[in-house]
Amino acid sequence: MMPAIGTSATDTPIVAVVGAGVTGARVADLLRHAPTLRLAIVDTTATVANRVARIVSGAVIDIDETVAADVVVLAHPAPHADLAARLLSSGVSVVSMSDDLDDVRAMLQLDHRARTHDATLVVGAAMAPGLSGLLARYLAEQLYEVDEIHVAMHGTGGPACARQHHSALGGTSVGLHDGEWIERPAGAGRELCWFPEPINSYDCYRAEMPDPVLLHRVFPASTRLSARMSATRRDRLTARLPMLRPPHSEGGLGGLRVEVRGCLPSGARETLIAGIAVRSGVAAAVVAATMTRWVLQLASSRGLVVLGDASLPTADLLVAVQAAGVRLFEFTGVARAMQD
Repeated sequence: MMPAIGTSATDTPIVAVVGAGVTGARVADLLRHAPTLRLAIVDTTATVANRVARIVSGAVIDIDETVAADVVVLAHPAPHADLAARLLSSGVSVVSMSDDLDDVRAMLQLDHRARTHDATLVVGAAMAPGLSGLLARYLAEQLYEVDEIHVAMHGTGGPACARQHHSALGGTSVGLHDGEWIERPAGAGRELCWFPEPINSYDCYRAEMPDPVLLHRVFPASTRLSARMSATRRDRLTARLPMLRPPHSEGGLGGLRVEVRGCLPSGARETLIAGIAVRSGVAAAVVAATMTRWVLQLASSRGLVVLGDASLPTADLLVAVQAAGVRLFEFTGVARAMQD
């Protein structure tokens, strides 16, 4: 068991994980293999926090004690913005896994606070958003100009993720069309999207996802941005009602597809596609753990960070994601694994 959170006998950085559900527990498990940090676990259910802390050799702490950490990973259900603001004001860096649109918009306003208090705030460090931004940047670097980015996702992680998926299909989707922001009812706009095997194709629909907002921040010249998620007919019909049955403890195989369109130096149009096929909770946890390690290695704070930003070491981050077991695929007429 690690020393108490307030122990000052070592300079070893402390990482606190808030939310010990399916994804948060995986984040902690991925980080526990790093010998240069100590882990602290926060959860509203004491038995859950104790179980995860025992597995990862961490300490169970209260939410108020997270101000003593160096980096806090927010893996609990949204909202994250208020807690992130309090932590940043204490000089604590934050890695947020939130995929709630309003929550993400609120955190995008915290750049000044993060810089003022010499902290870093990573927004959207999950699968979508998160890995979607990294893949978009990877593909964009192969083009001369980028004007369209389209994201599609399939599957859910734990129960909280399933509830967010349900809510996203019943909300209002945002997207960029010919340079103008548009809002459309979620659950409409069907599009058949192909994911890497063994997922293959699923009908995907507009959803209240933050990816277009985040992608526009790092690809401001893009004129078309959209985000969709797979859904059954029942998903769409019941999206605006309370969930009719409790969600599964963890969803099955998940997938992500990122399509980038633009032109080559010759002026020819080109469409590039990359994606993954792995449990959604695994992909999200790997991205969050990867970004946490990156924050710990920073020589100085960065303020607000959005995955896909041109200033990030995207290639190195994707190598780390693959090393953690998330295989990335690029469609080139015949699907093939991306090279490290």
